[in-house]
Amino acid sequence: MKVSLNWLKDYVDIPMDLKDLVNLLTMGGLEVEEVSRVGEGFEKVIVGEIESIQRHPNADRLSWVKVKTGQENLSIVCGATNIKEGQKVPLALVGAKLPNGMEIKRSKIRGVMSEGMLCSEIELGLGEDASGIMILSPDLPVGSDLGEALGLKDVILNLSITPNRPDCLCVIGVAREIAALTHQRVKYPEISLPECGEEIHQRTSVTLLDPDLCPRYVVRMIEGVKIGPSPLWMKNRLEKVGIRSINNVVDVTNYVMMEYGQPLHAFDFELLEEGRIVVRRAEEGETFFTLDGVKRTLSKGMLMICDGVKPVAIAGVMGGLNSEIKEDTKIVLLESAYFSPMENRWTSKQLGLETEAAYRFGRGIDYGGCVISANRAAQLIQELAGGRIVEGVIDAYPKVIKPNPIRLRVKRIHQVLGTEIPAEKAKDYLKSLELDITEGNGEYFMVHPPSFRRDLEREIDLIEEIARMDGYGNIPTTLPQGAPSGEERSKELLIEKKVIDLLIHQGYHEVITYSFTSPTSCDFIGLPPDDPRRKQIRILNPLTEDFSVMRTSLIPGLLEVARYNLSRKNLNLKFFELKKVFLHQEGEKLPKEVKVLTGLAMGMDQEPHWAYPPRPIDFYDIKGALESLFEELQIKRIGFKRAEDIPYLHPGKASRVFIEEKEVGALGEVHPDVLNHYGIPERVYLFEIDFEELVRRAGGAKWFQPLPKFPDVFRDLSVVVGEEVEAEKIGEAIWGLRDPLMKEVRLFDVYQGPPIPKGKKGVSYRIRYQAPDRTLTDEEVNQFHEKVILQLREVFGAELRS
Repeated sequence: MKVSLNWLKDYVDIPMDLKDLVNLLTMGGLEVEEVSRVGEGFEKVIVGEIESIQRHPNADRLSWVKVKTGQENLSIVCGATNIKEGQKVPLALVGAKLPNGMEIKRSKIRGVMSEGMLCSEIELGLGEDASGIMILSPDLPVGSDLGEALGLKDVILNLSITPNRPDCLCVIGVAREIAALTHQRVKYPEISLPECGEEIHQRTSVTLLDPDLCPRYVVRMIEGVKIGPSPLWMKNRLEKVGIRSINNVVDVTNYVMMEYGQPLHAFDFELLEEGRIVVRRAEEGETFFTLDGVKRTLSKGMLMICDGVKPVAIAGVMGGLNSEIKEDTKIVLLESAYFSPMENRWTSKQLGLETEAAYRFGRGIDYGGCVISANRAAQLIQELAGGRIVEGVIDAYPKVIKPNPIRLRVKRIHQVLGTEIPAEKAKDYLKSLELDITEGNGEYFMVHPPSFRRDLEREIDLIEEIARMDGYGNIPTTLPQGAPSGEERSKELLIEKKVIDLLIHQGYHEVITYSFTSPTSCDFIGLPPDDPRRKQIRILNPLTEDFSVMRTSLIPGLLEVARYNLSRKNLNLKFFELKKVFLHQEGEKLPKEVKVLTGLAMGMDQEPHWAYPPRPIDFYDIKGALESLFEELQIKRIGFKRAEDIPYLHPGKASRVFIEEKEVGALGEVHPDVLNHYGIPERVYLFEIDFEELVRRAGGAKWFQPLPKFPDVFRDLSVVVGEEVEAEKIGEAIWGLRDPLMKEVRLFDVYQGPPIPKGKKGVSYRIRYQAPDRTLTDEEVNQFHEKVILQLREVFGAELRS
């Protein structure tokens, strides 16, 4: 939220420089994200006073004006006709550079020396009026810097307000924090209105049909107003905090919202049928045109503000075209209400309308400040638009909301903070935050939070406030007390850390994506209609439609990460995610949470190097990464079987992963249709593994084995088989002999081409034999080796390659 420093100074003194103020707010819990200066484009533009106006001796349409600067009188040639003697006007001195780029020089105009220029609003960038010179307030001191005199020079603080502090979504809320932290009192605006009387009750009424969603609704009326532009000071303040000026009445409602944090709405009373307000729920399918001109279809349960016949506003979100303030509006009905935060958030999200009002109502405003804000707005409307404030106020408040008192134990403050803050000092801190205190029995006291501090509900909340006021830096640094826990870490956590370390060691980066995703994510990765992963769990109050369901796969998130990096020219990618997916369970409200390990690789295997030229990443890179992972986790009997039916992987370039006979995942090249959906032009390879199976099957501690005393013997075996035969199958057949002397089988070559016949391929293995109690003879090894050849011939029709 943007806050003007000049605006803050209306309510609290700032006894420090800007750097210290930023530090004070940040350490007090209101983080200052950005500091910017505005109004710096008015150097050498001052407030001048017109002393005399004479006709230009050589031009009928020009005037020769003498202007006081406070130090001297300057001669100015001017063509405007709206100026008079004694008026105060903006004077650009020689050397001034205006916001539109114009540089002021001393020059002769039709024979008369002009030593500056009188400026219009548009020339100063302060408005659109180019019809004449800008006339300033007669109260401004002559010779003063225009930016400072008009309050144009300012510092804007961009604050990050946490969701539990909606009271700080306004200037007075921030001023309250500064006042408490610097031991001051807030200087609240003085409001004086005819609050008594029954006249307004004779003119209109308020009916609350659903007080649960609208606990309080306050109305004031101002008649005889004249709609027009707001004064410059109000326009400037609103524009500095990001709000566009509309007209004097609407600007007042926005001004008070930014001042007090209370969203207001102004109705043209003459457009309200039957001249009354009814607050009710919408009917399913009911339509309504909001102020932005969009026809909205409403859902049952959305709260509506209506007149005696029709809806006129969506409560707490946006008003309607049928009751907006226009140029001919004469009577203003002013709304100041408190709406249920939960219902307001739901309505705002359902309609996709995130307005300044909805932002505040959705977090919870000060329900006790509705009348004060209405009075302040009525006062300002009368000042800026004229008219008469109708006597009395309607305050529909059927059930008064009272915050619960909180018992605060002095001993508990010391236990939590580790400090010895005296009870009286703690009370002073809380009183500075405008909390009421009643005495207890000496060991505790009762604290009554004000209506604007909805976040204070428990004792620990008050202790946190005391810590803020005393300063977090005053909390001493202490070591934890007590014996360390002897509890061992769970196997799952140990395996998770090991997997992450192993993949990082192989050049992968860990990423974390949102658990929420779009309902179309299943379409993008090509899941068939009957795939159980299409049964996504919908979120009740999603931020947007793109984050409206819980993910059932990590793949869409990783592909989005890939697309994001490619768009930023990061082309060589290797990353993984080890997080949960959420699968639908029949008959259960909550999903089944399954932890999955998913990795992605694309581009080149390394950056360019003079000695080792890079090569494109392929299927065997990710297969090798998994094999290394399984080996380190001591998982045996791993198998890879070709797969043609994995929807998001390329047919023939994909494989299912097995541990023993249990399928635990898949890997392969991503299907081209999936890549087209994500706009990825390069080949992408990925793996997806059930992490819970890895944990279940991972080996424990490693045990030392004595080094062999007898040498091993190697035999190479090259056979010709059909090209459809998988090398993995051949290796399994060799191991299937279960020969105790066979210690290792390793594929080292695959070849297709002459002299091997078409449709065939040559595969070569190196087999290592070793006995623990003797040196093997050639005769023994040859005998075992013949068994291998015979096995391959019987199972695959393999022939020895000559």
